[in-house]
Amino acid sequence: MRRRHFINVIAGWLLVWPLAASAQQAAVPVIGFLGGGSLETDGNLVAGFRQGLSESGYIEGRNVSIEYRWAENQNDRLPALVSDLVRRQVNVIIGGNTPGVVAAKAATATIPIVFLTASDPVAAGFAASLNRPGGNLTGVTFLGVEIGRKHFELMREVVPTASTIAFLLNPTNPTLAEPLTRNAQAAARSLGLKLHVLHASTERDIEDAFATLAQLRADALVIGTDLFFTNRSKHLAALTARYAVPAIYHYRGFAAAGGLMSYGGSVTDASRLAGVYAGQILKGAKPGDLPVQQATKVELVLNLKTAKALGLTVPLSLLGRADEVIE
Repeated sequence: MRRRHFINVIAGWLLVWPLAASAQQAAVPVIGFLGGGSLETDGNLVAGFRQGLSESGYIEGRNVSIEYRWAENQNDRLPALVSDLVRRQVNVIIGGNTPGVVAAKAATATIPIVFLTASDPVAAGFAASLNRPGGNLTGVTFLGVEIGRKHFELMREVVPTASTIAFLLNPTNPTLAEPLTRNAQAAARSLGLKLHVLHASTERDIEDAFATLAQLRADALVIGTDLFFTNRSKHLAALTARYAVPAIYHYRGFAAAGGLMSYGGSVTDASRLAGVYAGQILKGAKPGDLPVQQATKVELVLNLKTAKALGLTVPLSLLGRADEVIE
C-alpha cells in the first residue's frame, strides 16, 4: 500500500509539475506608466500607448498588465510614485512627461525606461546620442520647440494687424523654457513684432500673467509648450475668452476648450510609438540599442466659434490647411 501510495504521489507530481512550470514561464509582464496629470487629462496618451502595445502583440489585461501612477499635476509626487514602481519590480517604466523621466532615471539604472518628451533628450541627459541612447533609457520626442516659430506665423495670418505679441512660458522647466524663448525672440524679430515674455509656474502666476497681458494691450498670445499648461488647457482657454485675446497653443485640448487655435505634435501618435518600444523591450530588446524616435505628425485645429466671438475672419487658405475646424 505504501509503495502504491508513493507511486501515486510521484505520478501526480509529474502531471502537475509541467503545468506549474508553464504558468511560471507565462507570468504576465508588468509595465509601470508614470503620468504627470491624470487619466482624465491624459486619456489620449493612454489610448495611443495601448495602441502601440497592441501593434507589438500585447493587450492590456490579456498578456500584459499596466500599473498606472498619476501625479495629478504635482511634480513633487513623482519620485515617490516611481519608487513604488521600482519596489514592485515592473518590467518597463513609461515616463509620460519630462519631470517624470528625471525622477525615473534617478530611481533606477536597471529597469528599462521609455520616455515621452518635447525636450532634447541628449541635452536633458536622457540619452548619450539619438542613434544609440545607451544605458536603460530610450523613447520618443514630439515636436515642441521646433515648431515654436510656426505659432507666430499662424497667429500673424489670423491677426495680420498685430504689432505686439505676448509669449507665456514656464520658467521652472529650463530644458524647454530656454530654447522656446530663443525661438520666440527670433520669430518675433523676423515678423516685425514687439515681444513681451510672461512667466507662469503656478495658478496665481497664470492669473497675474493675463492681468499683465491686458495692461500691455497685446494683440495676441502664444503659449509655450509645457505640461503645466497642457494640464490647464481649459483654464487657459477660459482666460483667453475673458480677456478677449487671440491665442494659440500646441495641443488640441486648448482649441476644443475654447481657445482660438492649436498647432503641434500629436501626443497620441508619440505615445503610440512609445507603446511599440515598450513591446519590443518586453520581447528582449535593450533600450540603449533602440534609437530615439521623433513623432512627426502635426495637427492644426481652428475654433471658428471663438474666432467669431473675437471678431476675426480666418483666411480660407488657413481653413483649407486645418486638420479640424470646430464650429
